[in-house]
Amino acid sequence: MATIPAEKNTGLQSLLDNRWLILFFSVLSMVAVANFQYGWTLFVGPLQKHLNVEQALIQVTFTVFVLLETWLVPFEGWLVDLFGPRLLVMLGGVLAGFGWYGSGKAETLTALYLSYAVAGLGAGIVYGTAIGSALKWFPDHRGLAAGLTAAGFGAGAAFTVAPIANMIASAGYQTAFIKWGIIQGAVVVIAALFLKAPPPGWLPRTWRQKGSQEVKVRQSPIDFKPGEMAATPHFWLMYLMMAMVATGGLMATAQLAPMAKDFGVDKIPVQLLGLSMAALTFALSADRLVNGLCRPFWGWVSDHIGREMTMTLAFGLEAIAIFMLIKFAHNPKLFVIFSAFTFFGWGEIYSLFPALCGDFFGRKYATTNYGFLYTAKGTASMFVPIGSALAAGKAFDFRADTLLLLGGAMVMFSVFLAPTVMHIQLGRVAKSTLLAVAGILVAYGIILTVIPTVWTPFAGKFMLPKIGWAGVFRVAIVCDALAAILAFFVLRRMKAPASHEVAAVATTEAATSAARA
Repeated sequence: MATIPAEKNTGLQSLLDNRWLILFFSVLSMVAVANFQYGWTLFVGPLQKHLNVEQALIQVTFTVFVLLETWLVPFEGWLVDLFGPRLLVMLGGVLAGFGWYGSGKAETLTALYLSYAVAGLGAGIVYGTAIGSALKWFPDHRGLAAGLTAAGFGAGAAFTVAPIANMIASAGYQTAFIKWGIIQGAVVVIAALFLKAPPPGWLPRTWRQKGSQEVKVRQSPIDFKPGEMAATPHFWLMYLMMAMVATGGLMATAQLAPMAKDFGVDKIPVQLLGLSMAALTFALSADRLVNGLCRPFWGWVSDHIGREMTMTLAFGLEAIAIFMLIKFAHNPKLFVIFSAFTFFGWGEIYSLFPALCGDFFGRKYATTNYGFLYTAKGTASMFVPIGSALAAGKAFDFRADTLLLLGGAMVMFSVFLAPTVMHIQLGRVAKSTLLAVAGILVAYGIILTVIPTVWTPFAGKFMLPKIGWAGVFRVAIVCDALAAILAFFVLRRMKAPASHEVAAVATTEAATSAARA
C-alpha cells in the first residue's frame, strides 16, 4: 500500500529537482522584485509633489535602495550558502513587500528612505540568490541561464508599468505602493518554496560537452575564494568596467520620467507596432521588455563568441544609442525607440559579468563572488542623484558620499588589497581597528543619507554647474566607450586567472624542470 505513493513521490521529487523548473521559479522571484527598481521612476514626480522637496532629494531614495540591494549581497550570499536559498528568498520577499508598503505610508523623506532601504535589502537577497543559483545549476549554459534569470529583473516590470501608472493616476501613488508591495512580496514567497541548491559535487551530464571553444578556454577549474578572487587583476578590471556601464544605465532608469517631462514628450501619444499610448508609458514598457530580452540574448551570444567580444559589441551599441537618445529626445517616437536601444545595450551587464565571474572564479563560491562584483552597481548608483543636480544646476550635498566612499575604501584595503595585492600583513588589532572605523564611517554615511540634517565636522554642499540632460548622458557615453575598449584590448587578452596555490605549483615545476635540464 505504501509502494504507489512512494512511486508518486519519486516522480514528484524528480520534477522538483529539475534544474529548469528551479530556474523558472528563480526567474519568477526576480520578476516580482523588478518594479522596486524599474518602476521607481513612476513615483518620482508624485513623491516630489506630495513631500514638496527637490527632485535630487527624492532620487536619494533610489541610491539608498541600490546601495543596500548591492553592497550587502556578498553577506547575503554567505547566508544563502549557510541556510539555503529557500529560507533566504522567503525573507527577501517579506522585506521587499514591506518596503513598498512602508513607502506608501511615508510622510517624510526619512520614512521614505528607511522604507525603500528595507525594500533594497529584500530585493538584494532575491537577486543575489537567483543569479548564484543560475551559475551553480548551469555551468554548461552559464551565459544563457544568467541572462534568463537577469531577464526576470529587467523585463519583470514591462507588463506592470501600465497598471501601476494607471493606479497612480486614479488612486494615488500611496495606494499603488501598498497594493503592489503586497502582491509582489507574496509572489516571491511562493516562488521560494521551489528553490534549492545543487548537491555538493553535482554536475550536469552535458558538462564540458557543449559550449564554444572561446568560452571553454576561459573557464577555470579552480574554485576561488573571495580573497583569492580579489587578488587577481581580472576582478578589479571587471569591477571598474561594470561600474562605468552601470552608471549610464542607472541614470536612464531613474531619470527617464523627469527627462521626458523636461523635453515635453511624456504625455504625447505615440503609435508604434500597432500600439498607441503616451510616450513615457510606451518608453517605460518597451524599455523594460527590451531590457529583459537582451539579457538572455547577449548571454546566448557570449556562450558562442566569448564574453569579452560580446561586451565590446554591447557597450559600443549602448554608447551609440545614448547619443541618439539625447539628440532626438524632443521627438516622442524617437524618444521611445532610442530609449529602448539604450536598455538593449545596457541590461546585458547582468548576464555577461556573472557568467564571466563564474568562468574565471568557479562554481563553489559563485554566489558570494558575484556578490562582491555586483556591488559595482551600488557604487554606480551614487552618481544618480548627482546626475539630477547636474542636469538642473542645483546644489548637492556630498557629505554622505564622502563617508561611504572612505568607509568602503578602508574595508577593501584591510580585507582584500593589503593581504592579497599589496602583501601587507596587518596585525589583528590593526585590522580590527580599520574595520571598526570603516563600519562607523559607513553607518554615519547611511544615517546622513536618510537624515540629511545630521551634523558632520565638515561641509560638503556645493553648487553644481547646469549641464542639462545632454551633458549628463555624455558622461555615460564616455564610460560605455571606455568599457568597450577595455573589454576588447585588455580583458580579452588576459589569461584565465590562477590561484596562488596553482601558481606556486607551476613555479615549482618550472624550477624543477630547469634544474634537471
